Amino acid sequence: MSAVDLSSEIHRRRTFAIISHPDAGKTTLTEKLLLYGGAIHLAGSVKARKAQRHAVSDWMEIEKQRGISVTSSVMQFDYDGYRINILDTPGHQDFSEDTYRTLMAVDSAVMIIDVAKGVEAQTKKLFKVCKQRGIPIFTFVNKLDRFGKNPFELMEELEKVLEIRAYPMNWPIGIDGDYKGVYNRQKAQIELFAEEGSHGQKVLPSVVGQVDDPAFTEMLGSDLHKALCEDIELLDMAGDSFDFEKVRQGELTPMFFGSAMTNFGVRNFLEEFLRLAPPPAPRLSSAGLVQPEDQQFSAFVFKIQANMNPAHRDRLAFIRICSGQFTRGMSVYHEKTGKVLKLAQPQQFLAQDRTIIDEAYPGDIVGLFDPGIFGIGDTLCEQGQTFTFEDFPVFPPERFARVQAKDTMKRKQFVKGITQLTQEGAVQLFRQADAGTESYIIGTVGSLQFDVLEYRLKNEYGVDLLMNHLPFELARWLDGQDVKPSSLRGADRGMFVYDVKERPVLLVSNEWALRWVADNNPDIRFLATPADRPPIE
Repeated sequence: MSAVDLSSEIHRRRTFAIISHPDAGKTTLTEKLLLYGGAIHLAGSVKARKAQRHAVSDWMEIEKQRGISVTSSVMQFDYDGYRINILDTPGHQDFSEDTYRTLMAVDSAVMIIDVAKGVEAQTKKLFKVCKQRGIPIFTFVNKLDRFGKNPFELMEELEKVLEIRAYPMNWPIGIDGDYKGVYNRQKAQIELFAEEGSHGQKVLPSVVGQVDDPAFTEMLGSDLHKALCEDIELLDMAGDSFDFEKVRQGELTPMFFGSAMTNFGVRNFLEEFLRLAPPPAPRLSSAGLVQPEDQQFSAFVFKIQANMNPAHRDRLAFIRICSGQFTRGMSVYHEKTGKVLKLAQPQQFLAQDRTIIDEAYPGDIVGLFDPGIFGIGDTLCEQGQTFTFEDFPVFPPERFARVQAKDTMKRKQFVKGITQLTQEGAVQLFRQADAGTESYIIGTVGSLQFDVLEYRLKNEYGVDLLMNHLPFELARWLDGQDVKPSSLRGADRGMFVYDVKERPVLLVSNEWALRWVADNNPDIRFLATPADRPPIE
Protein backbone atom coordinates (compact mmCIF):
# COMPACT_ATOMS: atom_id res chain seq x y z
CA MET A 1 0.00 0.00 0.00
CA SER A 2 1.32 3.47 -0.84
CA ALA A 3 2.34 5.85 1.95
CA VAL A 4 -0.30 8.36 0.79
CA ASP A 5 -3.13 5.80 0.99
CA LEU A 6 -1.98 4.57 4.42
CA SER A 7 -1.76 8.14 5.72
CA SER A 8 -5.29 8.98 4.55
CA GLU A 9 -6.70 5.85 6.22
CA ILE A 10 -4.91 6.71 9.47
CA HIS A 11 -6.12 10.31 9.56
CA ARG A 12 -9.79 9.42 9.17
CA ARG A 13 -9.73 7.12 12.22
CA ARG A 14 -10.88 8.08 15.71
CA THR A 15 -10.32 5.56 18.49
CA PHE A 16 -11.57 6.60 21.91
CA ALA A 17 -12.89 5.34 25.25
CA ILE A 18 -15.90 6.60 27.16
CA ILE A 19 -15.22 6.88 30.90
CA SER A 20 -17.29 7.96 33.88
CA HIS A 21 -18.44 7.22 37.40
CA PRO A 22 -21.17 4.52 37.47
CA ASP A 23 -24.62 5.73 36.37
CA ALA A 24 -23.41 8.95 34.74
CA GLY A 25 -24.87 7.73 31.43
CA LYS A 26 -21.83 6.25 29.71
CA THR A 27 -23.49 3.30 28.03
CA THR A 28 -26.49 5.46 27.07
CA LEU A 29 -24.24 7.99 25.32
CA THR A 30 -22.45 5.16 23.50
CA GLU A 31 -25.81 3.89 22.29
CA LYS A 32 -26.84 7.33 21.05
CA LEU A 33 -23.58 7.86 19.15
CA LEU A 34 -24.39 4.59 17.36
CA LEU A 35 -27.89 5.89 16.66
CA TYR A 36 -26.70 9.20 15.20
CA GLY A 37 -23.87 7.44 13.36
CA GLY A 38 -26.43 5.25 11.58
CA ALA A 39 -25.04 2.03 13.07
CA ILE A 40 -28.40 1.24 14.71
CA HIS A 41 -31.90 2.49 13.93
CA LEU A 42 -33.58 2.26 17.33
CA ALA A 43 -31.79 2.89 20.62
CA GLY A 44 -32.34 0.48 23.53
CA SER A 45 -33.31 1.89 26.90
CA VAL A 46 -30.48 1.22 29.32
CA LYS A 47 -32.33 2.38 32.42
CA ALA A 48 -35.60 0.51 31.80
CA ARG A 49 -34.14 -2.98 32.08
CA LYS A 50 -37.61 -4.51 32.06
CA ALA A 51 -38.06 -3.27 28.52
CA GLN A 52 -37.50 -5.64 25.63
CA ARG A 53 -34.48 -3.74 24.30
CA HIS A 54 -31.10 -3.36 25.98
CA ALA A 55 -28.09 -1.28 25.07
CA VAL A 56 -26.11 -2.72 22.16
CA SER A 57 -22.87 -2.33 24.11
CA ASP A 58 -24.18 -4.39 27.08
CA TRP A 59 -24.01 -7.81 25.40
CA MET A 60 -23.35 -10.08 28.41
CA GLU A 61 -26.51 -11.51 29.98
CA ILE A 62 -25.54 -10.42 33.50
CA GLU A 63 -25.16 -6.83 32.21
CA LYS A 64 -28.71 -6.87 30.87
CA GLN A 65 -30.03 -8.24 34.17
CA ARG A 66 -28.20 -5.83 36.46
CA GLY A 67 -28.15 -2.76 34.23
CA ILE A 68 -24.39 -2.26 34.54
CA SER A 69 -21.41 -2.75 32.25
CA VAL A 70 -18.98 -5.38 33.60
CA THR A 71 -16.69 -5.66 30.59
CA SER A 72 -15.49 -3.20 28.00
CA SER A 73 -17.06 -3.61 24.57
CA VAL A 74 -15.93 -2.51 21.12
CA MET A 75 -18.10 -0.75 18.56
CA GLN A 76 -17.00 0.32 15.09
CA PHE A 77 -18.89 2.30 12.48
CA ASP A 78 -18.44 4.97 9.78
CA TYR A 79 -19.81 8.50 9.98
CA ASP A 80 -19.20 11.50 7.73
CA GLY A 81 -15.98 10.06 6.29
CA TYR A 82 -14.57 8.96 9.66
CA ARG A 83 -13.96 5.38 10.83
CA ILE A 84 -14.93 5.35 14.50
CA ASN A 85 -13.74 2.85 17.12
CA ILE A 86 -15.61 3.34 20.43
CA LEU A 87 -14.52 1.39 23.50
CA ASP A 88 -17.27 1.47 26.11
CA THR A 89 -15.75 0.68 29.51
CA PRO A 90 -17.17 -0.56 32.83
CA GLY A 91 -17.93 2.34 35.16
CA HIS A 92 -18.00 0.31 38.37
CA GLN A 93 -14.72 0.54 40.30
CA ASP A 94 -14.65 -3.25 40.80
CA PHE A 95 -13.92 -3.56 37.07
CA SER A 96 -11.37 -0.75 36.82
CA GLU A 97 -8.65 -3.18 35.68
CA ASP A 98 -10.55 -3.76 32.43
CA THR A 99 -10.96 0.00 32.00
CA TYR A 100 -7.26 0.69 32.58
CA ARG A 101 -6.25 -1.92 30.00
CA THR A 102 -8.71 -0.44 27.51
CA LEU A 103 -7.19 3.01 27.98
CA MET A 104 -3.90 1.58 26.67
CA ALA A 105 -5.60 1.12 23.27
CA VAL A 106 -7.16 4.56 22.70
CA ASP A 107 -6.04 7.97 21.42
CA SER A 108 -8.54 10.10 23.35
CA ALA A 109 -11.24 9.77 26.00
CA VAL A 110 -14.73 11.18 26.54
CA MET A 111 -15.38 11.89 30.21
CA ILE A 112 -19.05 12.00 31.16
CA ILE A 113 -20.12 14.20 34.07
CA ASP A 114 -23.57 13.98 35.67
CA VAL A 115 -24.90 17.57 35.70
CA ALA A 116 -26.37 17.09 39.19
CA LYS A 117 -23.43 15.25 40.80
CA GLY A 118 -20.43 16.87 39.14
CA VAL A 119 -17.01 15.22 39.46
CA GLU A 120 -17.33 11.88 41.33
CA ALA A 121 -14.80 9.49 42.87
CA GLN A 122 -14.32 7.06 39.97
CA THR A 123 -14.16 9.96 37.52
CA LYS A 124 -11.16 11.33 39.44
CA LYS A 125 -9.32 7.99 39.23
CA LEU A 126 -9.96 7.52 35.52
CA PHE A 127 -9.08 11.13 34.75
CA LYS A 128 -5.77 10.66 36.57
CA VAL A 129 -4.92 7.58 34.47
CA CYS A 130 -5.75 9.47 31.25
CA LYS A 131 -3.60 12.40 32.28
CA GLN A 132 -0.67 10.14 33.21
CA ARG A 133 -0.91 8.46 29.81
CA GLY A 134 -1.17 11.77 27.96
CA ILE A 135 -4.66 11.00 26.60
CA PRO A 136 -6.60 14.12 25.49
CA ILE A 137 -9.90 14.36 27.38
CA PHE A 138 -13.23 15.67 26.07
CA THR A 139 -16.02 16.34 28.58
CA PHE A 140 -19.73 15.65 28.04
CA VAL A 141 -21.98 17.08 30.78
CA ASN A 142 -24.95 14.71 30.75
CA LYS A 143 -28.55 14.58 32.02
CA LEU A 144 -29.54 18.16 31.17
CA ASP A 145 -33.13 16.89 31.13
CA ARG A 146 -32.90 16.93 34.95
CA PHE A 147 -32.24 19.50 37.65
CA GLY A 148 -28.49 20.09 38.03
CA LYS A 149 -25.64 22.43 38.81
CA ASN A 150 -25.08 25.73 37.04
CA PRO A 151 -22.81 25.32 33.96
CA PHE A 152 -20.36 27.95 35.28
CA GLU A 153 -20.24 26.06 38.60
CA LEU A 154 -19.33 22.84 36.77
CA MET A 155 -16.52 24.60 34.89
CA GLU A 156 -15.12 25.82 38.20
CA GLU A 157 -15.44 22.32 39.70
CA LEU A 158 -13.40 20.77 36.88
CA GLU A 159 -10.67 23.31 37.48
CA LYS A 160 -10.59 22.89 41.27
CA VAL A 161 -11.04 19.11 41.54
CA LEU A 162 -9.31 17.85 38.37
CA GLU A 163 -7.00 20.82 37.83
CA ILE A 164 -7.99 21.19 34.19
CA ARG A 165 -9.49 24.23 32.48
CA ALA A 166 -12.69 23.78 30.45
CA TYR A 167 -13.64 25.38 27.15
CA PRO A 168 -17.40 25.07 26.49
CA MET A 169 -17.91 24.13 22.83
CA ASN A 170 -21.63 24.63 23.27
CA TRP A 171 -23.82 26.21 25.96
CA PRO A 172 -27.20 25.07 27.28
CA ILE A 173 -30.21 27.33 26.65
CA GLY A 174 -32.63 27.26 29.58
CA ILE A 175 -32.42 26.64 33.29
CA ASP A 176 -32.44 23.79 35.84
CA GLY A 177 -33.50 20.79 33.77
CA ASP A 178 -35.81 22.83 31.53
CA TYR A 179 -33.36 23.27 28.68
CA LYS A 180 -34.61 24.10 25.20
CA GLY A 181 -31.46 23.63 23.17
CA VAL A 182 -27.78 24.47 22.86
CA TYR A 183 -25.75 27.34 21.46
CA ASN A 184 -22.85 26.22 19.21
CA ARG A 185 -20.01 28.64 19.95
CA GLN A 186 -17.94 27.69 16.88
CA LYS A 187 -20.80 28.32 14.45
CA ALA A 188 -22.51 31.05 16.52
CA GLN A 189 -25.75 29.07 16.02
CA ILE A 190 -28.71 28.14 18.19
CA GLU A 191 -30.13 24.63 17.95
CA LEU A 192 -33.55 24.12 19.57
CA PHE A 193 -34.86 20.59 20.07
CA ALA A 194 -38.41 19.43 19.50
CA GLU A 195 -40.28 17.74 22.32
CA GLU A 196 -41.41 14.34 21.09
CA GLY A 197 -42.45 11.03 22.62
CA SER A 198 -39.88 8.48 21.47
CA HIS A 199 -37.93 8.82 24.76
CA GLY A 200 -34.64 9.05 22.94
CA GLN A 201 -35.08 5.98 20.75
CA LYS A 202 -34.98 8.02 17.55
CA VAL A 203 -32.94 10.96 16.26
CA LEU A 204 -34.30 14.13 17.86
CA PRO A 205 -35.62 16.74 15.37
CA SER A 206 -34.27 20.26 15.81
CA VAL A 207 -34.36 23.80 14.41
CA VAL A 208 -31.08 25.62 13.71
CA GLY A 209 -30.49 29.34 13.21
CA GLN A 210 -28.53 32.45 14.18
CA VAL A 211 -28.66 33.82 17.71
CA ASP A 212 -29.80 37.27 16.49
CA ASP A 213 -32.70 35.89 14.46
CA PRO A 214 -35.92 37.46 15.87
CA ALA A 215 -37.71 34.13 15.37
CA PHE A 216 -35.55 32.56 18.11
CA THR A 217 -36.20 35.46 20.47
CA GLU A 218 -39.89 34.71 20.02
CA MET A 219 -39.47 30.93 20.45
CA LEU A 220 -37.34 31.26 23.57
CA GLY A 221 -39.00 34.29 25.11
CA SER A 222 -37.15 37.56 25.70
CA ASP A 223 -35.91 36.67 29.21
CA LEU A 224 -34.33 33.37 28.13
CA HIS A 225 -32.85 34.91 25.00
CA LYS A 226 -31.38 37.79 27.02
CA ALA A 227 -29.86 35.37 29.57
CA LEU A 228 -28.26 33.38 26.74
CA CYS A 229 -26.73 36.51 25.18
CA GLU A 230 -25.31 37.54 28.57
CA ASP A 231 -23.78 34.06 29.12
CA ILE A 232 -22.20 34.13 25.64
CA GLU A 233 -20.72 37.58 26.31
CA LEU A 234 -19.32 36.45 29.67
CA LEU A 235 -17.75 33.31 28.13
CA ASP A 236 -16.18 35.28 25.32
CA MET A 237 -14.76 37.93 27.66
CA ALA A 238 -13.67 35.92 30.71
CA GLY A 239 -13.31 32.37 29.42
CA ASP A 240 -10.26 30.60 28.01
CA SER A 241 -9.50 30.79 24.33
CA PHE A 242 -9.49 27.48 22.51
CA ASP A 243 -5.99 26.00 22.14
CA PHE A 244 -5.79 22.44 20.84
CA GLU A 245 -2.16 22.10 21.92
CA LYS A 246 -3.37 22.58 25.51
CA VAL A 247 -5.97 19.85 24.88
CA ARG A 248 -3.19 17.49 23.75
CA GLN A 249 -1.15 18.36 26.84
CA GLY A 250 -4.07 17.69 29.21
CA GLU A 251 -4.36 21.33 30.31
CA LEU A 252 -7.71 22.06 28.61
CA THR A 253 -10.83 19.96 28.00
CA PRO A 254 -13.42 20.81 25.31
CA MET A 255 -16.77 20.77 27.16
CA PHE A 256 -20.17 19.82 25.72
CA PHE A 257 -23.62 19.91 27.29
CA GLY A 258 -26.49 17.55 26.50
CA SER A 259 -28.72 14.65 27.48
CA ALA A 260 -27.87 11.20 26.17
CA MET A 261 -31.24 9.87 27.33
CA THR A 262 -33.27 12.35 25.23
CA ASN A 263 -30.62 12.81 22.45
CA PHE A 264 -30.37 16.50 23.35
CA GLY A 265 -27.06 17.86 21.95
CA VAL A 266 -25.72 14.44 20.87
CA ARG A 267 -25.29 15.18 17.15
CA ASN A 268 -23.51 18.47 17.91
CA PHE A 269 -21.15 16.63 20.25
CA LEU A 270 -20.44 13.81 17.79
CA GLU A 271 -19.60 16.12 14.89
CA GLU A 272 -17.44 18.52 16.91
CA PHE A 273 -15.64 15.67 18.68
CA LEU A 274 -14.76 13.93 15.40
CA ARG A 275 -13.44 17.21 14.03
CA LEU A 276 -11.22 17.83 17.07
CA ALA A 277 -10.21 14.37 18.33
CA PRO A 278 -6.68 13.25 17.38
CA PRO A 279 -6.03 10.49 14.83
CA PRO A 280 -3.95 7.42 15.87
CA ALA A 281 -0.85 8.40 17.83
CA PRO A 282 2.65 6.84 17.93
CA ARG A 283 3.16 4.05 20.45
CA LEU A 284 6.16 3.58 22.74
CA SER A 285 8.10 0.32 22.28
CA SER A 286 11.42 -1.22 23.32
CA ALA A 287 12.78 -0.01 19.97
CA GLY A 288 11.54 3.58 20.42
CA LEU A 289 8.41 5.27 19.07
CA VAL A 290 6.44 3.26 16.50
CA GLN A 291 4.76 5.68 14.09
CA PRO A 292 1.33 4.78 12.61
CA GLU A 293 2.67 5.60 9.13
CA ASP A 294 5.40 2.96 9.39
CA GLN A 295 4.81 0.46 6.57
CA GLN A 296 5.69 -2.51 8.82
CA PHE A 297 2.62 -3.93 10.59
CA SER A 298 2.52 -3.95 14.40
CA ALA A 299 -0.18 -4.38 17.07
CA PHE A 300 -0.68 -5.40 20.68
CA VAL A 301 -3.29 -7.48 22.54
CA PHE A 302 -5.21 -5.42 25.12
CA LYS A 303 -8.19 -7.66 25.87
CA ILE A 304 -9.15 -11.33 25.79
CA GLN A 305 -12.79 -12.42 25.97
CA ALA A 306 -14.08 -15.98 26.22
CA ASN A 307 -17.55 -17.08 25.14
CA MET A 308 -18.78 -13.98 23.31
CA ASN A 309 -20.70 -16.58 21.32
CA PRO A 310 -21.75 -19.17 23.96
CA ALA A 311 -22.96 -21.55 21.25
CA HIS A 312 -19.40 -21.93 19.93
CA ARG A 313 -17.46 -21.52 23.22
CA ASP A 314 -14.99 -19.34 21.34
CA ARG A 315 -12.24 -17.11 22.66
CA LEU A 316 -11.18 -13.83 21.09
CA ALA A 317 -8.11 -11.66 21.46
CA PHE A 318 -8.66 -7.95 20.76
CA ILE A 319 -5.71 -6.18 19.17
CA ARG A 320 -5.04 -2.48 18.64
CA ILE A 321 -3.24 -1.90 15.33
CA CYS A 322 -0.34 0.51 15.82
CA SER A 323 1.34 0.70 12.40
CA GLY A 324 1.14 -0.57 8.82
CA GLN A 325 -1.74 -2.35 7.10
CA PHE A 326 -3.46 -5.45 8.44
CA THR A 327 -4.69 -7.93 5.84
CA ARG A 328 -6.75 -11.06 6.33
CA GLY A 329 -4.63 -14.21 6.42
CA MET A 330 -1.32 -12.37 6.94
CA SER A 331 1.46 -14.04 8.93
CA VAL A 332 2.99 -12.14 11.85
CA TYR A 333 5.67 -12.69 14.49
CA HIS A 334 4.36 -13.33 18.01
CA GLU A 335 7.06 -11.88 20.21
CA LYS A 336 6.21 -13.80 23.41
CA THR A 337 6.43 -17.29 21.89
CA GLY A 338 8.78 -16.51 19.00
CA LYS A 339 6.31 -18.19 16.64
CA VAL A 340 4.96 -17.04 13.29
CA LEU A 341 1.15 -16.98 13.37
CA LYS A 342 -1.36 -16.75 10.53
CA LEU A 343 -4.16 -14.29 11.38
CA ALA A 344 -7.20 -15.90 9.82
CA GLN A 345 -10.84 -14.79 10.21
CA PRO A 346 -10.16 -11.30 11.64
CA GLN A 347 -13.31 -9.60 12.89
CA GLN A 348 -14.66 -6.17 13.69
CA PHE A 349 -17.50 -5.55 16.10
CA LEU A 350 -20.68 -3.84 17.07
CA ALA A 351 -20.52 -5.20 20.64
CA GLN A 352 -21.02 -8.98 20.14
CA ASP A 353 -22.17 -8.66 16.52
CA ARG A 354 -19.25 -9.45 14.23
CA THR A 355 -18.16 -8.95 10.65
CA ILE A 356 -15.24 -10.73 8.96
CA ILE A 357 -12.90 -8.11 7.50
CA ASP A 358 -10.22 -8.16 4.82
CA GLU A 359 -8.11 -5.23 5.99
CA ALA A 360 -7.64 -2.76 8.83
CA TYR A 361 -5.39 0.17 9.68
CA PRO A 362 -3.70 1.90 12.65
CA GLY A 363 -6.28 2.83 15.27
CA ASP A 364 -8.59 -0.06 14.36
CA ILE A 365 -9.56 -2.72 16.89
CA VAL A 366 -9.58 -6.24 15.43
CA GLY A 367 -10.70 -9.51 17.04
CA LEU A 368 -8.69 -12.67 16.42
CA PHE A 369 -9.67 -16.24 17.25
CA ASP A 370 -7.40 -17.33 20.08
CA PRO A 371 -6.56 -21.03 20.57
CA GLY A 372 -4.92 -20.16 23.88
CA ILE A 373 -1.75 -18.56 22.52
CA PHE A 374 -2.35 -14.87 23.24
CA GLY A 375 -1.97 -12.99 26.50
CA ILE A 376 -2.81 -9.42 27.49
CA GLY A 377 0.04 -7.12 26.44
CA ASP A 378 1.44 -9.43 23.74
CA THR A 379 3.15 -7.73 20.77
CA LEU A 380 2.53 -8.78 17.14
CA CYS A 381 4.77 -7.47 14.35
CA GLU A 382 6.09 -8.24 10.89
CA GLN A 383 8.57 -11.08 10.57
CA GLY A 384 12.12 -9.87 11.01
CA GLN A 385 11.18 -7.32 13.70
CA THR A 386 11.81 -7.94 17.39
CA PHE A 387 10.40 -5.35 19.79
CA THR A 388 7.71 -5.13 22.44
CA PHE A 389 5.23 -2.40 23.25
CA GLU A 390 5.23 -0.95 26.76
CA ASP A 391 4.03 -3.17 29.61
CA PHE A 392 0.44 -3.10 30.80
CA PRO A 393 -0.26 -2.02 34.39
CA VAL A 394 -0.87 -4.79 36.92
CA PHE A 395 -3.14 -4.15 39.90
CA PRO A 396 -2.78 -6.06 43.18
CA PRO A 397 -5.97 -7.87 44.25
CA GLU A 398 -7.72 -6.75 47.43
CA ARG A 399 -10.40 -9.45 47.83
CA PHE A 400 -9.78 -13.22 48.03
CA ALA A 401 -11.83 -16.41 48.11
CA ARG A 402 -11.28 -20.15 47.85
CA VAL A 403 -13.41 -21.60 45.06
CA GLN A 404 -14.18 -25.15 43.97
CA ALA A 405 -16.81 -26.95 41.93
CA LYS A 406 -19.87 -28.01 43.90
CA ASP A 407 -20.06 -31.16 41.77
CA THR A 408 -16.69 -33.00 41.73
CA MET A 409 -17.69 -34.58 38.40
CA LYS A 410 -17.48 -31.08 36.86
CA ARG A 411 -13.80 -30.62 37.78
CA LYS A 412 -12.62 -30.52 34.15
CA GLN A 413 -15.12 -27.77 33.22
CA PHE A 414 -14.24 -25.94 36.46
CA VAL A 415 -10.51 -25.87 35.66
CA LYS A 416 -11.17 -24.79 32.06
CA GLY A 417 -13.51 -21.97 33.11
CA ILE A 418 -11.24 -20.64 35.86
CA THR A 419 -8.23 -20.77 33.53
CA GLN A 420 -9.96 -18.93 30.69
CA LEU A 421 -11.42 -16.21 32.90
CA THR A 422 -7.97 -15.70 34.47
CA GLN A 423 -6.46 -15.29 31.00
CA GLU A 424 -9.07 -12.60 30.28
CA GLY A 425 -7.75 -10.68 33.28
CA ALA A 426 -11.16 -10.85 34.98
CA VAL A 427 -9.66 -12.46 38.11
CA GLN A 428 -6.20 -13.41 39.39
CA LEU A 429 -5.49 -17.06 40.11
CA PHE A 430 -3.39 -18.54 42.92
CA ARG A 431 -2.83 -22.03 44.30
CA GLN A 432 -1.59 -23.22 47.66
CA ALA A 433 1.60 -25.29 47.79
CA ASP A 434 0.92 -29.02 47.32
CA ALA A 435 -2.73 -28.29 46.45
CA GLY A 436 -4.23 -29.93 43.38
CA THR A 437 -6.87 -28.54 41.04
CA GLU A 438 -9.78 -29.34 43.36
CA SER A 439 -9.78 -25.73 44.55
CA TYR A 440 -8.09 -22.42 43.76
CA ILE A 441 -7.56 -19.13 45.51
CA ILE A 442 -9.08 -16.28 43.49
CA GLY A 443 -8.04 -12.65 43.89
CA THR A 444 -10.05 -9.68 42.62
CA VAL A 445 -9.89 -5.90 42.79
CA GLY A 446 -13.53 -5.69 43.91
CA SER A 447 -16.14 -7.99 45.43
CA LEU A 448 -18.57 -7.65 42.49
CA GLN A 449 -16.10 -9.61 40.35
CA PHE A 450 -16.89 -12.70 42.45
CA ASP A 451 -20.56 -12.41 41.46
CA VAL A 452 -19.58 -12.19 37.78
CA LEU A 453 -17.19 -15.16 38.16
CA GLU A 454 -19.92 -17.27 39.77
CA TYR A 455 -22.48 -16.25 37.13
CA ARG A 456 -20.21 -16.90 34.16
CA LEU A 457 -18.96 -20.28 35.42
CA LYS A 458 -22.55 -21.42 35.85
CA ASN A 459 -23.90 -20.03 32.58
CA GLU A 460 -20.91 -20.49 30.28
CA TYR A 461 -19.30 -23.65 31.69
CA GLY A 462 -22.18 -25.34 33.55
CA VAL A 463 -20.34 -25.27 36.90
CA ASP A 464 -21.90 -24.34 40.25
CA LEU A 465 -19.35 -22.93 42.69
CA LEU A 466 -18.62 -23.38 46.36
CA MET A 467 -17.03 -20.09 47.45
CA ASN A 468 -15.39 -19.35 50.78
CA HIS A 469 -14.31 -15.73 51.23
CA LEU A 470 -10.94 -15.29 52.94
CA PRO A 471 -9.96 -12.60 55.48
CA PHE A 472 -7.10 -11.14 53.42
CA GLU A 473 -6.82 -7.72 51.80
CA LEU A 474 -3.19 -7.56 50.65
CA ALA A 475 -1.12 -9.65 48.24
CA ARG A 476 2.67 -9.32 48.14
CA TRP A 477 4.97 -11.03 45.65
CA LEU A 478 8.08 -12.32 47.42
CA ASP A 479 11.51 -11.63 45.95
CA GLY A 480 14.50 -13.32 47.56
CA GLN A 481 16.67 -16.43 47.63
CA ASP A 482 14.96 -19.77 48.19
CA VAL A 483 11.56 -18.39 49.20
CA LYS A 484 9.45 -21.30 50.47
CA PRO A 485 6.71 -21.60 53.12
CA SER A 486 9.07 -23.37 55.51
CA SER A 487 11.70 -20.61 55.24
CA LEU A 488 9.30 -17.69 55.74
CA ARG A 489 9.07 -16.60 59.36
CA GLY A 490 5.57 -15.52 60.32
CA ALA A 491 3.84 -17.05 57.29
CA ASP A 492 1.19 -18.41 59.66
CA ARG A 493 -0.13 -14.84 59.89
CA GLY A 494 -1.23 -15.07 56.28
CA MET A 495 -1.48 -17.58 53.42
CA PHE A 496 1.44 -18.64 51.22
CA VAL A 497 0.39 -19.22 47.61
CA TYR A 498 1.81 -19.29 44.06
CA ASP A 499 0.55 -17.30 41.08
CA VAL A 500 0.04 -18.69 37.56
CA LYS A 501 3.76 -18.21 36.81
CA GLU A 502 4.72 -20.12 39.96
CA ARG A 503 5.95 -16.99 41.74
CA PRO A 504 5.56 -17.04 45.55
CA VAL A 505 2.94 -14.69 47.00
CA LEU A 506 1.93 -13.95 50.58
CA LEU A 507 -1.67 -12.99 51.38
CA VAL A 508 -2.16 -11.05 54.62
CA SER A 509 -5.08 -9.34 56.32
CA ASN A 510 -3.70 -5.83 56.79
CA GLU A 511 -0.66 -3.55 56.70
CA TRP A 512 0.20 -4.31 60.36
CA ALA A 513 0.47 -8.05 59.64
CA LEU A 514 2.54 -7.32 56.53
CA ARG A 515 5.01 -5.15 58.49
CA TRP A 516 5.38 -7.89 61.12
CA VAL A 517 6.28 -10.53 58.49
CA ALA A 518 8.54 -8.10 56.59
CA ASP A 519 10.45 -7.18 59.78
CA ASN A 520 11.06 -10.88 60.49
CA ASN A 521 12.28 -11.59 56.94
CA PRO A 522 14.72 -8.76 56.14
CA ASP A 523 16.28 -10.66 53.20
CA ILE A 524 12.98 -10.76 51.29
CA ARG A 525 11.38 -7.94 49.28
CA PHE A 526 7.58 -7.72 49.49
CA LEU A 527 6.37 -6.37 46.14
CA ALA A 528 2.89 -4.96 45.44
CA THR A 529 3.01 -6.22 41.82
CA PRO A 530 4.75 -9.25 40.26
CA ALA A 531 8.51 -8.91 39.89
CA ASP A 532 10.32 -9.88 36.71
CA ARG A 533 11.99 -12.90 38.22
CA PRO A 534 12.20 -16.51 37.01
CA PRO A 535 9.53 -18.98 38.18
CA ILE A 536 10.30 -21.30 41.10
CA GLU A 537 11.79 -24.56 39.79
